[in-house]
Amino acid sequence: MNLIVLSEESDQRLDKFLLFHLPSSISRSYLQKIVKDGCVKANNLPAKPSYKVREGDCIFIELPERKSLQVNAENITLNIIFEDEDIIVVNKKAGMITHPTFNILNNTLINALLFHCGKLSHIGAPMRPGIVHRLDKNTSGVIVVAKNDQSYLSLVGQIQERTMEKRYKTIVYGNIREDFGKIDMPIGRHPHEGLKMAVLGRNYKEAKTSFKVVERFFLPKYQFSLLEVKLESGRTHQIRVHLSHIKHPLVGDEIYGPKSKSSFINRQALHAEYLKLSHPRNKKEMEFYAPLPEDMKEFLDYLKRDNKSYE
Repeated sequence: MNLIVLSEESDQRLDKFLLFHLPSSISRSYLQKIVKDGCVKANNLPAKPSYKVREGDCIFIELPERKSLQVNAENITLNIIFEDEDIIVVNKKAGMITHPTFNILNNTLINALLFHCGKLSHIGAPMRPGIVHRLDKNTSGVIVVAKNDQSYLSLVGQIQERTMEKRYKTIVYGNIREDFGKIDMPIGRHPHEGLKMAVLGRNYKEAKTSFKVVERFFLPKYQFSLLEVKLESGRTHQIRVHLSHIKHPLVGDEIYGPKSKSSFINRQALHAEYLKLSHPRNKKEMEFYAPLPEDMKEFLDYLKRDNKSYE
């Protein structure tokens, strides 16, 4: 693979430049390793991860073949909402990664599902069997996984055709004055911070997020809004990026929120509350709900207790 450095990309570290252009499943530590191993060249010369790319540089990348990694079944307790021979719907707890990565192979939702189900759909990436959509590690709530290939193709089709509906609850900083809103802004890999996503120009992936204000809270030092959010696309970190961009970051979001750690909740206050889909086999419309987890309920109770009427 050859990449040409554009003027706006100049003066970045080589590893950050690569993170922006390569799949999100490739970690920065892995990229640094292959650069050190000589698999990446700048202008036909070996380069270090810290090399500052310049406009017009030709970056050549030859990713080595990676050995197939075994994903092991693990006896981990699951909160199962629904299960039949085709799909399994789970209320994922916060703190659990959806699927293994090249750096993390254990204690994920997939490890638990392989133990519980025995097998999942074979379509898709080797370490993501049955996964048609994902939730961030610290996002809780409803997720559906395909147990066979027919179900996988059906669910992916519903996502692509936007007939699968997903709704979230989140608590954000600030008073959103509009009762309803829609954020229509493209999202892509952050140009300077490779592990983050950002709102970028029109040439990046379309992303649309609709929201409704459920309740507002006015405390002596802070204001908060409880939102119901609906996705019209499924970009990485979409809700977190969009709401942060309009200056209402999620409470507890250490990546897109305030730099100081939240004392209100120990993770981003985001929960996948509702999922609607057509069953892959009988086409019956199905709806699934996951109640708010205790940490978000406790935070809302605190807000309601100390809430002041808005003047």
